[in-house]
Amino acid sequence: GLAEELRRLGFRLGRFKTGTPPRVDRRSVDFRVMEEQKGDAEPRYFSFLTDEATRPQVSCWLTWTNERTHELIRANLHRAPLYSGLIEGRGPRYCPSIEDKVVRFADRTSHQVFLEPEGLGTYEMYVQGLSTSLPEDVQLAVLRSVRGLERAEMMRPGYAIEYDYLDPTQLKPSLETKAIKGLFTAGQLNGTSGYEEAAAQGLMAGINAARYVRGEEPVLLSRAQAYIGVLIDDLVTKGVTEPYRMLTSRAEYRLLLRHDNADLRLTELGRQIGLVTEARYRRFVKKRERMAAEEARLKGSVVRPEEWAAAGLPGRLSRPQTLAELLRRPEVHYGDLVRWLRAVGGGDLAPEEAAELETGIKYAGYLRRQEEQVERMRRLEGMRLPQELDYRTLQGLSREGQERLNAVRPESVGQAARIPGVSPADVAVLLVYLERERREGRFGGGQNAGGVS
Repeated sequence: GLAEELRRLGFRLGRFKTGTPPRVDRRSVDFRVMEEQKGDAEPRYFSFLTDEATRPQVSCWLTWTNERTHELIRANLHRAPLYSGLIEGRGPRYCPSIEDKVVRFADRTSHQVFLEPEGLGTYEMYVQGLSTSLPEDVQLAVLRSVRGLERAEMMRPGYAIEYDYLDPTQLKPSLETKAIKGLFTAGQLNGTSGYEEAAAQGLMAGINAARYVRGEEPVLLSRAQAYIGVLIDDLVTKGVTEPYRMLTSRAEYRLLLRHDNADLRLTELGRQIGLVTEARYRRFVKKRERMAAEEARLKGSVVRPEEWAAAGLPGRLSRPQTLAELLRRPEVHYGDLVRWLRAVGGGDLAPEEAAELETGIKYAGYLRRQEEQVERMRRLEGMRLPQELDYRTLQGLSREGQERLNAVRPESVGQAARIPGVSPADVAVLLVYLERERREGRFGGGQNAGGVS
């Protein structure tokens, strides 16, 4: 009913599908014949406020499907909604159902199956790799054909659903719909798959809905600023033909978008918009100051060749070098330099701070090159395009370029350049148009239409 109401309002919608695997009772699983998959020896944390792990590490377990499993699935494909025609939507390419895998990779005699604990206080385990729409009796037989699951008790069967999504090119970068002011959408409705993608959109849509009510400008994260920026720009600029998953390979500035520097990239912005507490901000500032002071020590402290040789560290020095120069060497690490840093009042960074600083110094040349690319793109982002422009009136644009530009209605030349079907020649036409409009004073274009302020 909601989808029909959106259609009545003029929105374009499509259909996607998704699925889940069955859950099993860990007490019925024979882990002795499976491969244990332990957690990281040094776990990484989602929050910069976490200092140490307080919960026990819990292993996952690996097993495999086999020919018997595949025979059961092939014999019952006619009972699977995904194959009977009952569900026709397109599913996520990166986590296909077990029916998909058996049909599409018919030459494979086995597929990986991971058993993942659902939590510390439950016996329920998630059977990753067996997403399915098969009936419950077939699911149980399939489970029990897998090594280690011969006596498995199914706590919940897997299932598949088909759902409506909104073509996300109908959204502004703020996630506000273009057709209805003040209406913001997020999550699977926008054509994404996965929990993280939905959470990221929900955060930004919530921020911008609140700012809209207050009459404030929206918060827009760039592709060089955050993976959230990449996610939203891909959705509103390129649209979707399958459930969208935020893969790191989609980001062109991956060296800048590291997990270790997320606080340096985004905490200041979070504080400006009221989402970072004063206590958290003080902690962030102290970390930033510690790292800046340590970087200054690395650049200002010199090691002589004889000192280096006496320390028994890898490589030879032909001349005195700063600690920063030495840290650029692949074989040298922050821990090797602590003795010299302590002599000048440093050497006390936490392990994650030391790793972040070392990464920045080792990759400084590559980071600088990527920042130059970002600056070039920022100039194009600063060239605003009028939302009322009919691109069919611009001479020199390709037919496909006209159609795509009119469909997406990009907010800047930078966004226009990323639309599939818009060529570099089309972008050149847009630049000529904006320069002509600027000279004739017909279009202010917000942030300097014909140039960059």
